[in-house]
Amino acid sequence: MSAAIIDGKIIAQKVKDEVKVGVADLQASHHYAPGLATVLVGDNTASATYVRSKHRACQALGIRSISHELPADISQPKLETIVKELNDDPDVDGILVQLPLPGHIDEEKILSTIDLVKDVDGFHPVNIGRLAMKGRNPLFIPCTPAGCMRLLAETGVDLNGAEAVVLGRSNIVGLPVALLLQKANATVTIVHSRTRNMESHLRRADVIVAAVGIAELIKGDMIKPGATIIDVGINRQDDPSAKRGYRLVGDVDFNSCLPIAGAITPVPGGVGRMTIAMLMENTLKAARMKF
Repeated sequence: MSAAIIDGKIIAQKVKDEVKVGVADLQASHHYAPGLATVLVGDNTASATYVRSKHRACQALGIRSISHELPADISQPKLETIVKELNDDPDVDGILVQLPLPGHIDEEKILSTIDLVKDVDGFHPVNIGRLAMKGRNPLFIPCTPAGCMRLLAETGVDLNGAEAVVLGRSNIVGLPVALLLQKANATVTIVHSRTRNMESHLRRADVIVAAVGIAELIKGDMIKPGATIIDVGINRQDDPSAKRGYRLVGDVDFNSCLPIAGAITPVPGGVGRMTIAMLMENTLKAARMKF
C-alpha cells in the first residue's frame, strides 16, 4: 500500500485563495492593499529567482510589492538605513530581506533592525525568542516552518503526544519547526551531523521533517511504517536523461519511502510552494494589524 501524497501545490493554492479573499475584504473595508517590500543584496541567481516569484505571487493576490535591488558591496550602515526607511514607510506592511547576505554584512543586526510588526519572514530575534518560550506567541512565524505545519494540519496529522524527528538544526527551518512541533505537544528529537545512530531515532518517529540538504538521505528501511514525512530538502541530482541534465530530489528517497510511509510530500510539489503562500499570509496579517 502506497503512502498518501501530500500535495503542496493544492494546499498552497488554498492558502493563497484565502489570502486573496482577505486582501479583497481589506480593500473593501479600508480602501487599502497590503504592501510587501523586498531587499535583495548582490546578484545571487537563486535569491533573485526566489524574490521574483514572491513579487509574482503578490501581483496575483492584489498585494503591492516594492523591490530594492542593492549591490553586493553595500555597506552595513547603508543597508541598515534602507531597512529603517522601510520601517518608517506607512505604505510598507512587510519587509523581507532575502537571505543569505554577503559575508561582510552582520545578518543578525539587519534582521534585528526590521520593525517587529513588519517582520513577515519571522526571523527577528524577538519573534524567534517568543517562539522558543512557553506561553509566548510570535507575531510572525518563519514561512517554511509555518508551511510545514500547515501541511501537517491539512493532512489531519495528530501531533498531540506524537514522536517527531527533525533532521537539521538551521535557524531558517530546523530549529523553528522543532519549536512549532513542541508547541503542538509533540515529543521532538533534533537529528544532526553529530547524532549517533540516526536510524534508531527515525524508526520510532510518527512524524519526520527532513531539512538537511543531503540528497535522498532517508531510505524506506529507516522509517516507521505509517510515518508522515515532510521533505523540505531541494537538491540537484545529475540525470543525463532529464531535459536540463539534472532533476530535483529531496532529502528523502521518495521511491523507497512511498510504500512504507503513511503520507509523504514530493519534491518538487511539496513544501516549496508553501513558503511563498505563508509569506503572503503573513503580509496580509501585518496589514490587518494596522486596522
